[in-house]
Amino acid sequence: MPRTAGCAALSCPTRFIAVAHSDSWRGPACCAHVALPPQPRAGGGTYFFTVTLRDRSSDLLVTQIEVLRAAVRRVRARAPFHIDAWVVLPDHMHCLWTLPDGDADYPARWWAIKAAFSRALAGKGVPTPGMKRKGERGIWQSRYWEHTIRDARDYAAHMDYTHFNPVKHGHVARAIDWPYSSFRRCVAAGLYPADWQGNGEEPEDTGEATTV
Repeated sequence: MPRTAGCAALSCPTRFIAVAHSDSWRGPACCAHVALPPQPRAGGGTYFFTVTLRDRSSDLLVTQIEVLRAAVRRVRARAPFHIDAWVVLPDHMHCLWTLPDGDADYPARWWAIKAAFSRALAGKGVPTPGMKRKGERGIWQSRYWEHTIRDARDYAAHMDYTHFNPVKHGHVARAIDWPYSSFRRCVAAGLYPADWQGNGEEPEDTGEATTV
């Protein structure tokens, strides 16, 4: 049966479905409780994203977390999507979304989220001439990383990568100590132990090196 928890990063509902992996799966014990939602043939699907600020030394995403939350809420009210996991770091964020059946338009959703955040922080960015021609304000990198989740193991690997990211970047010693993450609610739902520290493995490419 589905289990429901909140997303501490952006105050959104999060859904998990119990599943058993094979004995050869070496991920953390929590991954035995995380399954890939059913993948529709046309549209829908589950996607992993890395979205990054243009200024990699900036901390706007955490100092302006309420602005980001408001932008996401507004976009989801108009174009719903399910949030499976989300972590927000000072200069970039990772998340897993599941879109409604028959709907694969995540680009429009990301454009709207980024635009709403930028409008609320007018004057914070320094757009290049090319960005000005596109109507961009210079806060975000123009590109972002998208990976379509293939199966349950891929889903679990990206869930783990998302939640371990604050530790990877040295912001905290434990995943549970980072406040802008869905990890604490996953712990409350019994999906991770509170002292979980990752399994030392990462997906092959997560888009963290993506350039403007």
